[in-house]
Amino acid sequence: MRFVIIRQRIKVWMLPIAMMCGVLFHNYIGAISFVAPYLIFAMLLITFCKVRPAEIRVTALSWWLLAVQLLGSVAVYMVLSRWDSVIAQGVFICVFCPTATAAPVITGMLGGSVPRLATFSIVSNLSVAVTAPFIFAAVGDGAVSPTFMDSCGLIASRVVPLIFAPLIIAFILQYRFPRVHREIESRQQLSFYIWAVSLIIVVGNAVSFVMSEPDGCIPEMLCLTLFAGIACCLQFWVGRKIGRKCGDRIAGAQGLGQKNTVLAIWMALSYLNPLASVAPAAYVAWQNTINSLQLYFKAKEKPI
Repeated sequence: MRFVIIRQRIKVWMLPIAMMCGVLFHNYIGAISFVAPYLIFAMLLITFCKVRPAEIRVTALSWWLLAVQLLGSVAVYMVLSRWDSVIAQGVFICVFCPTATAAPVITGMLGGSVPRLATFSIVSNLSVAVTAPFIFAAVGDGAVSPTFMDSCGLIASRVVPLIFAPLIIAFILQYRFPRVHREIESRQQLSFYIWAVSLIIVVGNAVSFVMSEPDGCIPEMLCLTLFAGIACCLQFWVGRKIGRKCGDRIAGAQGLGQKNTVLAIWMALSYLNPLASVAPAAYVAWQNTINSLQLYFKAKEKPI
């Protein structure tokens, strides 16, 4: 009983602790950065094992959130690119990035609908897998090929397997290895702790990247941080408004506001101006500050 109480209390502060570890040990994070895609894969697999194929129904909530994610990100880029292309890319990736794989876990802890958000997490991630090659080839200036179609092929070869493979494996396990599937499904909380480890890596890499930039980039990085905060707050607010109309304000807020920043930073560094990755790196702090506050106030009402 004592262990359960301690775990509940630590869980509330897990996200700030992970971010602080990333800041303190950023000099050593580079040695384990290669595991980031594997962590993304593991989080997606655990989440997808929670959802049955018959439960994947795109409701009005999913359609509205997806519209904001895809159309909103393009609109933001088109508006801000007239002013500054790097800031436009940074804010774009903060909106375009799919829902965090740990979002269903946080949603459940806050009292929202886990199946609804797990379904949208699948829709959100698969939509990014399908559209990312075309969008990044059009707006990106990272490590892509000279021609548009070659760029699409290269990006698709990296992004699509990372997102589709866990879904396919989850369905195969369900039908061919049900015992293994049940074991994974029963350990949904692992997504939260894997996410915490991912945060350490993401924050550590972000801090190292920011510190390596010349002083002349500081004003632009501050702008990226500020705009990331605005984008974060607006997405939580808009998601809550949409969710309220569709019957689940918590799922709406977490679905649109809580982003897979591990994937976002990786995509920004790979396919956009590397400096644009400061925005999703800052988004890590913004969204997890909001999540930590939500969990704290929820825990005061009723122990999580």
